[in-house]
Formats: sequence, C-alpha cells, structure tokens
Amino acid sequence: MKQLFNITLVFLALLLPATAAAHDIEVDGIYYNINGNQATVTFRGGTFTAYSDEYSGDVTIPGTVTYEGRTYTVSAIAQYAFRGCSGITSLTLGNAVASIGDLAFLNCTEMTSISVDSDNPYYDSRNNCNAIIETESNTLVLGCMNTVIPNSVATIGGYSFYGCIALTSVNLPNSVTSIGDHSFYRCTGITSFTIPNSVTAIGDWALSTCSSLTDINIPNSVTTIGENAFSGCGLTSVNIPNSVTSIGKFAFSGCRDLASVSLPNSITSISAFVFHNCTSLDNVDIPNTVTSIGNEAFRGCTSLTNINLPNSVTLLDNMAFQGCTNLTSIDIPNSVITINSRAFDSSGLIDVTIPNSVTSIGEYAFAYCTGLTNIALSNSITSIENNTFSSCLSLANINIPNSVTSIGDGAFTRCNSLTNVTIPNSVTSIGIVVFQSCSGLTSVTIGNSVTSIGNSAFSYCPRLISVTSLATIPPSIQSSTFPSDVTNQATLYVPATSLTAYQNADYWRNFFSIQANASSEPGDVNGDGVLNVSDVTVLINFLMGYDSTLTGHEQFDVNGDGECNVTDAIVLINMLINSI
Repeated sequence: MKQLFNITLVFLALLLPATAAAHDIEVDGIYYNINGNQATVTFRGGTFTAYSDEYSGDVTIPGTVTYEGRTYTVSAIAQYAFRGCSGITSLTLGNAVASIGDLAFLNCTEMTSISVDSDNPYYDSRNNCNAIIETESNTLVLGCMNTVIPNSVATIGGYSFYGCIALTSVNLPNSVTSIGDHSFYRCTGITSFTIPNSVTAIGDWALSTCSSLTDINIPNSVTTIGENAFSGCGLTSVNIPNSVTSIGKFAFSGCRDLASVSLPNSITSISAFVFHNCTSLDNVDIPNTVTSIGNEAFRGCTSLTNINLPNSVTLLDNMAFQGCTNLTSIDIPNSVITINSRAFDSSGLIDVTIPNSVTSIGEYAFAYCTGLTNIALSNSITSIENNTFSSCLSLANINIPNSVTSIGDGAFTRCNSLTNVTIPNSVTSIGIVVFQSCSGLTSVTIGNSVTSIGNSAFSYCPRLISVTSLATIPPSIQSSTFPSDVTNQATLYVPATSLTAYQNADYWRNFFSIQANASSEPGDVNGDGVLNVSDVTVLINFLMGYDSTLTGHEQFDVNGDGECNVTDAIVLINMLINSI
C-alpha cells in the first residue's frame, strides 16, 4: 500500500509541472515551443492568461537559440505571445522571425522602442521608425508611442497600436490606403489624428474608445467606415463625405459629446446602433437616399429634438428611437411601411400621425411614451401588436380604424388618460390585459364582429361604468376579462335581440345590470350598431311572431309613428336599399 502511495505522489509530481509549463523550453527568459529545428516564441504556462508579467523591460528575440546542446532557428512569434505584458519597454526582433501571430503584442502599453534586425528578410524597421513593418506588403504590424510612420507604409495593420495610451498624435502618410481593425483601439491619449486622401477604408474598431479625440476630418477618398470605427470617441462633430457608401454598425455609438453630424447622399441605410447613446446629438438630417433606419440607430440619443425623415425611408427598425426623451414630434413620411418593435419606446413624443403607407406597427412601438396625448392611426393597419401603446399615460384619445382586425395583448394597458374607447366592427379578437389599469376609462363600445376577449382585458379599470357589446352572439370571455368590481358597477348594453343570450352566457351574466342597447343608428333594429339585412330579418320575425323573445322593443318602430307593423318593414327595406 505504501509503495502504491509513493508511486501516486511521483505521478502527481510529474503531472503538475507539465500542466503549468505547456511551453517546451525557456532560454534567457524567453519561452518557446519547439517543432523540429524551429522555435516559436510563446507565452509562459498553459494559457496566455496564466501570466501577464513573464516579459518586461528590454526584450530581444534572437535569431537562434540553443537548448541542451541543440540549436533552433527562432522563426515565429505565436498568437498572444506577449499579450498583456505592459512592463515591456523595448523590443528587438531577430533576423529569422518570418511570422507574427494575431494579437501577439496586445496591450503592451509601455513600449517606447521597437527595432528589427537589418538582416531579417521578412520584417524591417525602416528609417528607425520604431515599428515592425512587413516588408513585402508594407503593412505596419506593430507600433508604439514613438513610432513615426514611414511614407512607404500602405496599411496600418490590425491591433498595431492597440492600447497605446501614451500615443497623442498620429499623422498618416499619403502612402496609407487602409486603417486596420482595432489598429488604434483604446488609444485614449490621442488628441490629433490626420487621415490623408489616400485612405479608402477605416476598419472595424479602428479608433474606438479614443476618448481624447474631439475632431477628425474624414477625406473624400474614404468609402467604408467599419463597425465601431469611432465608438466611444470624444468627437463633438463629424462630417461624413459623399464618397462614403457604407457606415458599419455602432460606428459612432457612445460618442457622448457628438452634437452634430452631416450624413452623405451616398448611403442607403442608417446602420444598426450607429449613433446609439450619442447623448449630445440634437439634430439630424437624413438624406433622401436612405431607405431604412436600423436597429437602435438613435437609441438613447436623449438630446435629439428634431430628425428629418425623407420620403425615401420605408423601415423604422427595432428600437430605432427608443429612449429619445426630448424627441417630442416627428413627421413620419408616406413612404414608411413598417414601424418595428419599440421603435419609439420611451421617447418624448406628444403627437403622432401614422400615414396610410404604414401597414405594420410592432410590439411596444410607442410604449412608455408618457407624454403622448394623441395618435392618428393609418387606415392600412390590420393589427395593433402587443403592448404597442402600453403605459402611454397621457394618451386621452385613440381612433382605431376600421382596417384593424385584432388588438394584441396589453396594447393599451396603463393608458390612464383614456376615458372612452370604441372598438370598430372590423375587430374580431381582443387580447389579454388590453386595457388593464386604464384607471380613467369610463365607457367602452365593443364592435359587432368581436368573437373573443382575453383574460384581464378590463381589470383594474375602477371608473368603467358603461360597457356596450354590439356582437349578437356573446363573445368568448374569461372569468377575469371583466372582474367583479366592473361587473358590479358597470351597465352592460347588448343588442336587443341578444339580451337573453348575454344573460345566460358564461361570465357575461356576472354583470349586475344588463340592458338592451338603444342604438343611435337609424334602422338598427337588432341593436348591433349597423344597418344590414339582419335587421330586416329580425323585424319580420317580430311582426310574424316567429320569435317570442322579441317583445316591447322600441327600435322596431322604424318610422316613429308609435306602432310596429308592416309599414315599418317597408321603411326599413327602403333605408337598407338607399344605404347600399
């Protein structure tokens, strides 16, 4: 047993160093992986996050390294090899390094000197520029706070100055055509950045979080601005030239000091999140080439008071203007077809007109617009989505057009200022909690085509005293659709011919007072709110005595002579013919 225990200890002792030291060898403070006679500089330990201080001070990568009597050519630097080694102050690259992995020097923030052995055929530091340049492609791979970019450099490589917080000024030469992804990301000290007319592309995250950069000139040569290119910058204004055809997502997101922006006629869409949380932006003119406003494009622009939408725009996407608390009015052009979910959620809108071009309004599109007092809906809308106007506390009037066939869950919940609501005859279904907590609601008229009303549709409506249902067949409801505080105090008005049906119907019969509806529509014999052939049928049944429940109803006296006879039927038929 003791022998087995000792063997186990030996095994563990062998295993632990192997796990902690995944690099193959270490020579003069540099860690390597070995493949044949080639050595690759790597990080210490099993992962690049195991240590962040394995390299510091002056680091020299030799051309060869000898270990246990065998010599290896140092031909590569691995991905993440020096990542996070902020203590490195200078770097010298040997004559044999032929490849450098992605993010190899990420966050080496204190580096002041960079040089490459003059015999290296792959990389150089021409003109003592304090940078590593890939010789064949003229791509600057790594720079530092003292880098002077030579006129021969064509590309600023990805991550090349990442996190170089001591860098204050950048002057790109006319030879540069592109600024790579993340190239100046988190260079928080940059106050001046010059882009020459030779540059055509600004990469993703290229100058993101350059918080001290307040001004930049984007030249007419630039055609593409990448995702997050200037997000989190200190820019106060920006002029985007007409050469730009593409602006990536989040391009200026979080530029909290950005007060004005000039957009070019060359773009066809405002990308998602592009001005997200630009809290100082107060006015934007959208060029008439733009057809869509992307997801969250202006979300959180709390200073935005005016935005001009041209007739070219067809789509206002999800949360496009969510949280624009100072946006009190907007002219939605006739070109707009779709207003997506939460497009104006929690904005400052007071009065809105939805043009007839709009066929779809998404969930929560105008929710929490607490100052919204009036909204005119287009005649093209067929459905009101879930929670579209929920918590519009000041909404006092809503005109639901006859085109609407369904009203979604919570569509008007907590609209405390609503007092009277008429649901048109086109609507067939009403969702759950539609008017829940409408504390000011006193009366509601439900159209004659409604077949179902969802749970708690009228719960917490303490002032509701009049409910009119024009449907001749009682719609399907639940026990909580009209809670007891409503059924005890409100009078239910129903079609005269359906009085008995409502008195016997599940949950409708809970109303303490159910009365026949005295229709204001001339000739509406059955009290369903419309004049049609069913009124003639009901009157004839009454006159012929076919329906014993049809007695004593004043609306059968169509001609108003105090009697109900065949003359009333003739008058009603003529009224119906004249209405067709």
